[in-house]
Amino acid sequence: MLNEFKPTQRFWNAPVDDAFHYLSSGAAGLTSAEAALRLKRYGANSLTGKKMASGLFLFISQFKSPITLLLIIASLLSAGLGDITDAAIIIAIVLISSLLGFWQEYHAAKAVAELLKMVQLHCSVLRDGQVKALSVEQVVPGDMISLSAGDIIPADCLLVESQELFTDEAVFTGETFPVEKNAGIVTTEAPLSKRTNTVFMGSHVISGKAKALAIHTGVNTELGKISADLKRAIPETDFEKGIRKFGYLLMEITLVLVIIIFSINVLLHKPVLNSLLFSLALAVGLTPQLLPAIISVNLSTGARRMAALKVIVKRLSSIENLGSMNILCSDKTGTITEGKIDLKDTTGIAGNHSDKVFQYAWLNASLQTGYRNPIDDAICSGYQRRLVNCRVLAEVPYDFVRKRLSVLVQDEQGRIAITKGALRNVLSVCDRAETENGNIVDIKSYESQITTRYEAFSNNGLRTIGLAYKPITAASNFTRSDETGMIFLGFITLFDPPKPNIAETIAKLNQLGVKLKIITGDNALVAKSLAIQIGFDEPQILTGGQINKMSNAALLHTAPGIHVFAEVEPNQKERIISILKRAGNVVGFMGDGINDAPALHIAEVGISVDTAVDIAKEAADIVLLSKDLEVLVDGIVEGRKTFTNTMKYIFMATSANFGNMFSMAGASLFLPFLPLLPKQILLTNLLTDLPEMAIAADRVDAINIQSPQRWDLHFIKRFMMIFGLLSSVFDYLTFGVLLLILRVDEKEFQTGWFIESVFSATLIVLIVRTRMPFYKSLPGKYLLISTIGVLIIVTLLPFLPVSAWFGFAVLPPMYYLWMGAVIAAYMLSAEMAKQWFYHRLRPHRLADPK
Repeated sequence: MLNEFKPTQRFWNAPVDDAFHYLSSGAAGLTSAEAALRLKRYGANSLTGKKMASGLFLFISQFKSPITLLLIIASLLSAGLGDITDAAIIIAIVLISSLLGFWQEYHAAKAVAELLKMVQLHCSVLRDGQVKALSVEQVVPGDMISLSAGDIIPADCLLVESQELFTDEAVFTGETFPVEKNAGIVTTEAPLSKRTNTVFMGSHVISGKAKALAIHTGVNTELGKISADLKRAIPETDFEKGIRKFGYLLMEITLVLVIIIFSINVLLHKPVLNSLLFSLALAVGLTPQLLPAIISVNLSTGARRMAALKVIVKRLSSIENLGSMNILCSDKTGTITEGKIDLKDTTGIAGNHSDKVFQYAWLNASLQTGYRNPIDDAICSGYQRRLVNCRVLAEVPYDFVRKRLSVLVQDEQGRIAITKGALRNVLSVCDRAETENGNIVDIKSYESQITTRYEAFSNNGLRTIGLAYKPITAASNFTRSDETGMIFLGFITLFDPPKPNIAETIAKLNQLGVKLKIITGDNALVAKSLAIQIGFDEPQILTGGQINKMSNAALLHTAPGIHVFAEVEPNQKERIISILKRAGNVVGFMGDGINDAPALHIAEVGISVDTAVDIAKEAADIVLLSKDLEVLVDGIVEGRKTFTNTMKYIFMATSANFGNMFSMAGASLFLPFLPLLPKQILLTNLLTDLPEMAIAADRVDAINIQSPQRWDLHFIKRFMMIFGLLSSVFDYLTFGVLLLILRVDEKEFQTGWFIESVFSATLIVLIVRTRMPFYKSLPGKYLLISTIGVLIIVTLLPFLPVSAWFGFAVLPPMYYLWMGAVIAAYMLSAEMAKQWFYHRLRPHRLADPK
């Protein structure tokens, strides 16, 4: 019978064998069949239980607008008073509009869900006696988990065995220092921070490895208990803030307009219910109902196109930030360089090749059991000889404070401790040095020679690390405190060449208005050599030591002009990015290491790669399937296309649509009848929305891609005022033609203005979708087809049997001649106004590289 530890039970006080027995598990883990049963019982291992929103929920959400609900209620009231036909038509149009929004959002959500499957986090689980890579969501209580450096811990687990295991539990304790973990038993009263035999979901492994038994998953974990308190709203992007403020602006205008129009119509003794329906229909016309759906479709379409370019978007809103990004911070390894480190040489302190340094370097690299890294792989692959009767007795893993790794080795000649790491950190534990003839001397007399040799290697672009050793005579274990009194033996030099086309890629970034800034832990000399090789003529370099001495104000002044941040500590990356953001930039950060997660979180665009450690992929907004800046260049272009196409809808909604609604509101004050019936207003809104649904597939002009795109609400207000006013001028001109020249009756007026409204609002799309003359920028295929289709429908509508339902009448041929002249004049005026607007009235550009 399967038991389970209740959240209140103190499993950290239980022996491992008891835990195995209680969970009906063992050292061999679970079978796939048993795991499947437990997955059904406990559910997916997720705090949010997030699934794609159901179709019903998405459909119901289309009616969340209070104005839409009021319109439906007023229509039902109208039906109750006997006007069933009009009420049915209004409700049918609202349903069709809602179905269009639902259809787009539903398919957008499905597309995003499929993309996210490509970058799911995985963990190593023992199933059916074999280690398998499974999605974190598939972990169940009783699973045996294998952990190593960089892994996210997928559940609350009891350690079965551990080897120099250190984890980051900052999410629980607030402490950023690694926490040492060991298998064993802890007292029942131990607080979370003292449960050294337990690892928790939401933390991650910094170094070492372990096997652990999953006890709690999902909401039953410690993270699940506090997740409601830990949840912080994801910071809004500039675009999201802009959309929200734009929504508030429309809400204010709509509310004022509805109240004024309704009040005046009632004062003019027009029917109250008709006035209410008219006012609400106007409000619907003013509200870009499809904006949420248009944004979702644009973003999901952009995400699909980016996925084809090997760029997977985890958070859709980050696409706009990618298009707005004007600074990209990146490490050099694998993005700027090949990422395949080659061993150049192993030398003594005089700079000559040393087999002893090579042998000791290989012993250290091959016998360490912590996080595997490219440096160790390069050393091991270069060493051809093998030693027998050699074993590791103890290990002090690498960490980002000491910046060195030590192993205690036993061979036939005795015990020896070997340490390698950053040169300064290795020298700090040495008091002697070994010369190339084997003499042991005081290191002080050789310090200047060692420094000179190090600088020479670095100036040649070689990454240089130090190697030291000392014989151990005592039988005691080797710990951090024993890293002292060592003998400096020599240098290990490594080379990671720049990628062949990296200079051209960086030039492309510059052309797109994106400045590359390198953030590296390598020394300033190596970093400068690389910067010169990849095209920086006079690279400005700032070191981690200099950053530590600078105030935030000083760094704010200095950082924007720096090309390379060298010798940077992991916690300084976050500070650099924060300062660059405070300087008014949209900052992206590309990282794949254990220590990159904080910087990925704080950057407006966190970018990682599919081969990154789990904690980096989890923190990132965008994951590249290829560690290549060229791929990111393509992603930036797609981000700008997505931003531009979303803005097109807003420009369309704030030009002809806005003008038409204002004209209608004004006309209702002096006409003895409503200029358009409520159902006609809604039909106008529906038909003009149809072409705009094809915006996501529209072509984008090169000018919109050349520089970062930024949201500018003031620009949109000016656009709305000028083009809305222009639309209203031609609306009133149409009123004059209908009333003074053609002298039409009520139905003919409503029909004539309906046709003119739809024509003008549909054709203006072709004008405002581009800054260029409209004939130089052809629309996309689907936009063009839908535009032509709507124009044909509107032209034929008065002649169709359904016209009677909407209150339309057949118009005289002369009307079409006048309408053609008015619309042609409107298109010509709009084109001229657009050219004047973009050249004269645009001090705050939407696309402005900082």
